[in-house]
Amino acid sequence: MSPTNLPAGPDHGHVTFLGAGPGDPGLLTLRAVEALANADVLVAEHDVLDVVRAHARQGVAVLNTDPDTSPDTYQSTGTPQLTVVDGTSTTVGDPASRDAANLVMTAARGGKRVVRAVSGDPGLDTYAAEEMLACAAAGVPFEVVPGIAAAVGVPAYAGVPLRDTQGADVRFVDARTASDRCWTEVGASDGTVVVSATLDSVAAAAGELVASGRKPDTPMSVTIAGTTTRQRTWSATLGTIAQTLKQAKVLPSPDGGRPVIAVVGERSSAAQRDQLSWFESKPLFGWKVLVPRTKEQAASLSDQLRSYGAVPHEVPTIAVEPPRTPQQMERAVKGLVTGRYEWIAFTSVNAVKAVREKFEEYGLDARAFAGIKVAAVGEQTATALIAFGVKPDLVPSGEQSAAGLLEDWPPYDPVFDPIDRVFLPRADIATETLVAGLIELGWEVDDVTAYRTVRASPPPSDTREAIKGGGFDAVLFTSSSTVRNLVGIAGKPHNVTVIACIGPATAKTAEEHGLRVDVMAPEPSVHKLAEALADFGLRRRAAALDAGDPVTRPSERRPGSRRRRTT
Repeated sequence: MSPTNLPAGPDHGHVTFLGAGPGDPGLLTLRAVEALANADVLVAEHDVLDVVRAHARQGVAVLNTDPDTSPDTYQSTGTPQLTVVDGTSTTVGDPASRDAANLVMTAARGGKRVVRAVSGDPGLDTYAAEEMLACAAAGVPFEVVPGIAAAVGVPAYAGVPLRDTQGADVRFVDARTASDRCWTEVGASDGTVVVSATLDSVAAAAGELVASGRKPDTPMSVTIAGTTTRQRTWSATLGTIAQTLKQAKVLPSPDGGRPVIAVVGERSSAAQRDQLSWFESKPLFGWKVLVPRTKEQAASLSDQLRSYGAVPHEVPTIAVEPPRTPQQMERAVKGLVTGRYEWIAFTSVNAVKAVREKFEEYGLDARAFAGIKVAAVGEQTATALIAFGVKPDLVPSGEQSAAGLLEDWPPYDPVFDPIDRVFLPRADIATETLVAGLIELGWEVDDVTAYRTVRASPPPSDTREAIKGGGFDAVLFTSSSTVRNLVGIAGKPHNVTVIACIGPATAKTAEEHGLRVDVMAPEPSVHKLAEALADFGLRRRAAALDAGDPVTRPSERRPGSRRRRTT
């Protein structure tokens, strides 16, 4: 067995050198996710941690190699910092170690599975190569999980293909370390040049290429924060890029040292970026969207918003608590087992969760639903039931609401229905419409409080300030209670913020609170609401381009451009 294939154990650990890609967490490979899930120790710089930490298992020790990134950790210039992800962990190695290689080797010698995550690809990282050599010299087994290099991934996200059908040469240059000979060689070439630089050095790199023989009118694109929703790209030429960046007020700037990727060349399609910019042209690109729902409820909605280029920010407006008197719920759950009910109707994910928790408390599982018909309102409620092992017998074919459920609910028939009773676990908020409708259809209803909804605690002060100060581009209201609760715990959203409501009742509540409603879902569905917001963003973007104006987010409006609510 070769050293690199030895399993981790008490006498020797294992190191995985992992490429975290250029910034978009979605670009991690399947192998990278697998390695992170099995890691005992994760060593990475701060920016890389933001990409990979979500895939680390609970209790993993996380060693941050950036100096002075956290006031709560060991402070010393040039000294790696120790932080912890999701739970308790054991400090690995000496906090006073002077470099990442020491951290990696110390952990591996202690029998730990170590993931050393680097930006881009490990094969292009000088320090990773040195650490690999240290592992080899010490007999520590290691493997390499490649990642997408920034020099390749960022141009793809910027809409700048590096080659055309004529197959031009592509050369990669790091402006921070390039020699005069390197500039001379790429300047004499007519191929595409991908330059890794910083905001304060990219104009000088353009000058080096011109001095080495490239024409000043050669197309050039410059991208910062590539593959993230902070990405921005400027198209110019070698001769005009300095002025373009100056007019855009990005040079000089406090962020002058931020890394950028520049693409230079006639055949790089830099001049065709308007047609090929697929990422930055997403309908909600870079929009900060407030999602006032519980984290569980907001998950799929946030994923959908991210697909539109948005940055969702989840703020719970309600908290779910057990009923004050649990006896009624306990009797109903026991009635499920003893055959008291013909139907059980779930109108929310929280109702499913409440019943499931009672089942687990009594040592029951989904088999207790045998012989009972199950109804569910909404796709997410049905999904929660399926995850519990229960497939709903009835989901409204039309509107996902109590009214929609009643339209499809069969009337009680004493010939075909041996039992005439329905169990309706619900919140402490009344469900008169559904109860009255079922009674009208001939059913007896046990309307049981399964959980209580209470107003959540206020969000952090910076979130409250962003809500009231116009720091969010849009807010999605999925019910009247989310309007009332958000205003109650955080204040009224600023009037430059786009207000999107799930339906007329929610919109009316928003207007009663002094908000102007800009977007309304065509039907009462959170996913249709997100689609409607994306359509709004697309129309807004198209209007700006048609008028020859820069595409901006609502939060970037001038302070004087405050909207008035129409009456």
